[in-house]
Amino acid sequence: MDFLPLFFNLKSRQVLLIGGGDIALRKARLLKRSGVHLTVVSHVVDDELKALLIDSQDQIIIGEYHAELLEGKTLVVAATDDHNLHERVHYDALERNIPVNVVDTPALCTFIFPAIVDRSPIVIGISSGGESPVLARLLRARLETLIPNGYSRLGSLVGRFRNQVKATFGSVNERRRFWEHVLEGQIAEKVFSGRHDEAEALLEAAIEKGETGHQVGEVYLVGAGPGDPELLTFKALRLMQQADVVFYDNLVSAQVLDLCRRDADLIYVGKKRDDHAVPQEGINTLLVEHALQGKRVVRLKGGDPFIFGRGGEELETLKSHGIPFQVVPGITAASACSTYAGIPLTHRGYAQSVKFVTGQLKNRKDKLNFAELVHPNQTVVFYMGLHTLTELVDGLIGHGKPAETPVAIISKGTSPDQKVLTGTLADIAAKQYEAQLVAPALIIVGEVVTLQDKLAWFGDRVEEQAQTHALGMINTGVE
Repeated sequence: MDFLPLFFNLKSRQVLLIGGGDIALRKARLLKRSGVHLTVVSHVVDDELKALLIDSQDQIIIGEYHAELLEGKTLVVAATDDHNLHERVHYDALERNIPVNVVDTPALCTFIFPAIVDRSPIVIGISSGGESPVLARLLRARLETLIPNGYSRLGSLVGRFRNQVKATFGSVNERRRFWEHVLEGQIAEKVFSGRHDEAEALLEAAIEKGETGHQVGEVYLVGAGPGDPELLTFKALRLMQQADVVFYDNLVSAQVLDLCRRDADLIYVGKKRDDHAVPQEGINTLLVEHALQGKRVVRLKGGDPFIFGRGGEELETLKSHGIPFQVVPGITAASACSTYAGIPLTHRGYAQSVKFVTGQLKNRKDKLNFAELVHPNQTVVFYMGLHTLTELVDGLIGHGKPAETPVAIISKGTSPDQKVLTGTLADIAAKQYEAQLVAPALIIVGEVVTLQDKLAWFGDRVEEQAQTHALGMINTGVE
């Protein structure tokens, strides 16, 4: 280890910054966040840097650096493009035992600036020892996505009650168990969701009761999106990473499932048409049972939990048993798959409204209200309708929808295997019979489908494959 990671309290300390350009400005901003009194020396000082120093009543010296400026300083930073000057600053600082940083020159540094994830009072520093600052910044960017800003508020809350907890719990182990309960449970989640008063009230009650043991768990209904793991929300990923048990659907992709906590129990409760691994009532019971055991339960659903995901039914059961829950929206298939296929669901020139319709109703004898689905200037998206495509087409045409209305079928949308088949109400069933696109699939009906030729950017078009195959047969003499 070339550099020992340390955190210094620099509040009200005197720091010298040599340089007045863009790099010096970046260093000045960081230093000011730590509460230092800053002195900047340079022949020319950037206007933005000058404004920063004037606002905070710091010192600007226009002119040459000289060693006497180091007197009384706790830290010195050199941020110019003059290597000879940098060497002088380095040796002057060494003589006085003052920590020195010379930008982009690790050999002249006795300390370095890490890439910082700031969730004060929680601060994370990432360093490559000066070998690869870009890699350190990339790692910081990844951590930024995993650590919500709520950790700052959570750290402050814990700090306010630390002494009270120490007075309540006599042993280190008891305090550790208590804080684990707080930081991995409902109190932390309420902080993350902005319900600070509720979090503080729960914390005070937990201290008063001396709770360190078993408590009721919590259930998170998480929308897993249409399959592409990069479409998950930050919140979804965070909750998946802390789950004790995950109940997942058939439409949750393997790539998304891989992002769950490694030691979590993964339990499949998927549903396919006429094939339910676990009936809905059984799923509801499983969620309750595991939450009552004190576990953090993720119910992972393809798409969005509240759009044909039966999320409402599950929450009703949880509510009746007094089990706390959260719902994390996901990108629903209609939005994601149409976007990946290059089909905008609304467009000023084609459609001013959109309807999401399920092709699979709770009562199989129910009929769709086709009269509402045939209005002009409207896009209709059918979920789970591939197996009833002929009935859907006949119903739309039978209620007045023109047979030449464009239609698209998107199979395995957002995945590497995505395929798009386009046609009209008149011929889409025949085309699908030939193409045999597989579920999960989405059916889009409306004039917006004509834009797919111009806007497609992802996946394969079935027609293009067929044309390529036909040309190949002609060119090679195959009949």
